[in-house]
Amino acid sequence: MEPNTIINADTIEKIYGSGRNALRVLRGVSLSIDRGEIVSIMGPSGAGKSTLLNVMGCLDGFQSGGLSILGRELSGLSVEDLSNFRNRHIGFVFQLHNLLPDFTALENVMMPLFIRRDGRAEVRAKALSVIERFGMLDRIAHRPGELSGGECQRIAVARAIVGKPDIILADEPTGSLDSRNSQVLMSTLFELGRENGTTIVVVTHDAGIASLTGRTITIVDGSIVGEQ
Repeated sequence: MEPNTIINADTIEKIYGSGRNALRVLRGVSLSIDRGEIVSIMGPSGAGKSTLLNVMGCLDGFQSGGLSILGRELSGLSVEDLSNFRNRHIGFVFQLHNLLPDFTALENVMMPLFIRRDGRAEVRAKALSVIERFGMLDRIAHRPGELSGGECQRIAVARAIVGKPDIILADEPTGSLDSRNSQVLMSTLFELGRENGTTIVVVTHDAGIASLTGRTITIVDGSIVGEQ
């Protein structure tokens, strides 16, 4: 593996079910992504894009192959060790934002740093700084149910990046947004990622979003069929 490689997947196979009902979702997928790269993954629905993202994010296991993140082979780690590794090194953005409904926007953004047991004053300052970049300072006291879909997604992206993780994985983060809000949201994320040296991998159907990334990987029927 090259010294600058931050994600390395080697012939990963992912199968759901068994026997005649087995569904082979990833078919020997191999890829490497360097530190600081911004990469998009495209392909038709059901191609395995989200599954690949979940595998790379240690949210889902796989049957065979190898995966190393930051030079560390992850297949042998315990559930607790994987959870701690994710919290320190990987930020996630989900299509349906997955904000905690009983907490304010500010508290949602602060949550990953609280889990790290960082000091409250430091956590609040970091969260407010990131929220400001997304133009949401006037909404910090609102809970998710009081925010629009676009506002919730901005808070979700702020939560993913607040801890300056090495990697951010985003699964269709603009799927529920119009094209203008999608461009603004992702441009801000990519800008912050470049400032922090963060590696960003985004699954998207939006060619406009993909055009903002440095490389696009296309996956069809569980196999990588092209890169550009």
